[in-house]
Amino acid sequence: MVCSGLLPAGTLLESLIHLTNEVTSGERIPLVQAKNISTVMRRIKLISSLFEEVKETDKPLPPSSILCLTELFSVIRRVNILIESCREGSQLWNLMQTEFISNQFYATVKEIGGALDILPLSLLNLTADTREQVELLHKQAKRVKLFVNPSEIQRRDELLHLMAANSDKNRKNKGFIDFKGIKDILSSIGLKSSLDYKEEISKLEAEAEKQAGTGGLIVLSNIHNLISLISLSKTTIFSEDEHLKTQEDLKKRKMPMNNIRQDQSFSQSMVFNIPDEFRCPISLDLMKDPVIVASGHTYDRNSIAQWINSGHHTCPKSGQRLIHMALIPNYALRSLIHQWCQENNIPMVESTSASELERSTSKRRSCENPIDHLSATKAAVDAVKMTAEFLVGKLATGSLDIQRQAAYELRLLAKTGMDNRRIIAEAGAIPFLVTLLDCTDPRIQENAVTALLNLSIYENNKILIMAAGAIENIINVLQSGKTMEAKENAAAAIFSLSIIDDYKIIIGAHPRAIPALVGLLGEGTTAGKRDAATALLNLAVYSVNRAMAVHSGAVPLLINLLTDDKAGITDDALAVLALLLGCTQGLEEIRKSRVLVPLLIDLLRFGSPKGKENSITLLLGLCKDGGEEVARKLLMNPRSIPSLQSLVADGSLKARRKADALLRLLNRFCSQSQNPVG
Repeated sequence: MVCSGLLPAGTLLESLIHLTNEVTSGERIPLVQAKNISTVMRRIKLISSLFEEVKETDKPLPPSSILCLTELFSVIRRVNILIESCREGSQLWNLMQTEFISNQFYATVKEIGGALDILPLSLLNLTADTREQVELLHKQAKRVKLFVNPSEIQRRDELLHLMAANSDKNRKNKGFIDFKGIKDILSSIGLKSSLDYKEEISKLEAEAEKQAGTGGLIVLSNIHNLISLISLSKTTIFSEDEHLKTQEDLKKRKMPMNNIRQDQSFSQSMVFNIPDEFRCPISLDLMKDPVIVASGHTYDRNSIAQWINSGHHTCPKSGQRLIHMALIPNYALRSLIHQWCQENNIPMVESTSASELERSTSKRRSCENPIDHLSATKAAVDAVKMTAEFLVGKLATGSLDIQRQAAYELRLLAKTGMDNRRIIAEAGAIPFLVTLLDCTDPRIQENAVTALLNLSIYENNKILIMAAGAIENIINVLQSGKTMEAKENAAAAIFSLSIIDDYKIIIGAHPRAIPALVGLLGEGTTAGKRDAATALLNLAVYSVNRAMAVHSGAVPLLINLLTDDKAGITDDALAVLALLLGCTQGLEEIRKSRVLVPLLIDLLRFGSPKGKENSITLLLGLCKDGGEEVARKLLMNPRSIPSLQSLVADGSLKARRKADALLRLLNRFCSQSQNPVG
């Protein structure tokens, strides 16, 4: 299990210790999600002793440990952000989203268990107590179950009922709104005073701004309804005297916090929105002046300069010894950060002390020649190459347990960038991963197919995967994989490979490929249905594949998906149906549906722009060449003609053209019906 060159941990452990302390020594636990928060804090507390003991040994660690610790850092950081969101965000909105947030806590614990799968405890010099704690956490994480607090669900449902009452009745009927019920709900989540109500309204307004670009009309409507309800309740429940008193309390409460939070206001306000790649690995804040060190990693200039000035000669992220101390500006990343700040209306504060810090390191750099970017990243590339070769060796010669661990590590490594995907392929991983697709061990099969999916994102790897004869094995997993996740990722791999036109024909010609995708379309989870639909959409571009999709039963399943809110693939389902309409078998099968035409008429009114285009394409195709029955249904539906006229006026160019053609066709059909020949 041990390779000749072990990767040092560096200060990754220091960052983990700091982060776990921040999570476990948090302030108050909010009443919403209290059990999930306290449980995840307790579990992270269990693992903190591992980081402290490994740091005290001060010995190089195996690549598996480095990869595991890196994954744990990423997961625990997300836990920290999630807890802060529950603590600082709107409690009412958290209550409305209780199932979604509970799922996030559940997913993070499962990810901790997945990361611990690859931790080589036998190679670490740990005390018996610490080893027992880590093993206990691993077992807990593997068998954890989703917990959604029933009382929170009940309060959420009561709140929805009260929101409906508020939207149905205007101010003059406010006496009919159950303000006592509202007060009880708000009190149960910690909102008891007029001041609490006022702060909650401010948080809801901030949430509305955050959701404006992505949340959708229903989400924004719910938030504004909540603001209206709380504002009305505040005015009704609290007397004017109490309101004046709480204004004074507000001033007293805010004054001591101003000095504490003033410097942190910018970073805290953005903690939920900053992309990870824009954060400095040391400070975890938005990088103002990103620079590259000798290991190839990027940091904010202030943070890394302080690190170097304090006497460190290693990369904080990888632990590698720096072959030089030059800080090379990362102009590409800086440009991306600047663009992101402009798009999100965030002031780009320049680094004020960069010049002084750079001057303080000038002695160290005075005798060094300028280093270009390629030489600066060579050490990082070599480290990934060594890790990839080590893991491929384990795939080739290891036992089932070792292969399971190696496949999982390659799966993680292939997630993290194009260079890693290229290096893993060059190390010879693809043929071994293809062979493992036939393994009877569920975890090995799942890790192998997911690793191939991640590798296939790199264009040249698509060729290597197909050349290794992977498609037969991937289809086997899609059809009869050991886990649903393996089947879903097999479908996603087919989608990725079929981006290349030649492979659309090769994959479609396989007798089991399209039937297996159609099977997942009917039996898969939400994610599986989405993966299957997108893969079918790729394959159906070629006419030879459409008849097979129809013959496999795709049409009724796709029509059912048009009304499946959980799947969320209405546009993809419409796009596949529009393609299947192009073959004779598809047209005949689609015409058999009795529910499709009313659905398409509704989608003309409420669908997305792309959905409206495909809906009109389907209706036009169904009305042509003997589609009198469909035309008659359209003319009998009172919403169809106004919807078509609206598209002619306001739709996209393609939708306007097809809507106009369909209106002319319906007009001719109407004229022929009124003046029959003979």
